[in-house]
Amino acid sequence: MLMTERKPVSVGEMLREEFMEPLGLTQGQLADAMGVQRKHVNELCTDRRGITADTALMLARVFGNGADFWLNLQRRNDLWQALHDPTRRQRIERAKPIERAA
Repeated sequence: MLMTERKPVSVGEMLREEFMEPLGLTQGQLADAMGVQRKHVNELCTDRRGITADTALMLARVFGNGADFWLNLQRRNDLWQALHDPTRRQRIERAKPIERAA
């Protein structure tokens, strides 16, 4: 799998810098808009919680974009992490293609 060496922008960074800051939103205000606890938003903003389908749908509803935006952001980060962690990379590389009968 070909992937850039540069780490993709994190979910938290995107959420803070491209959505919350321009709108002047606090974590508490975003939590209220999403209908979740402030801790949930704090963990998203600090990259200690990943984007789930439910969270992606809530963020899409709050910000008027698509759930795929948030899920793709999470996916890119997950793939980058898997490919750049030596232990995970070794485990992945142990997988072998299945030979198909002609």
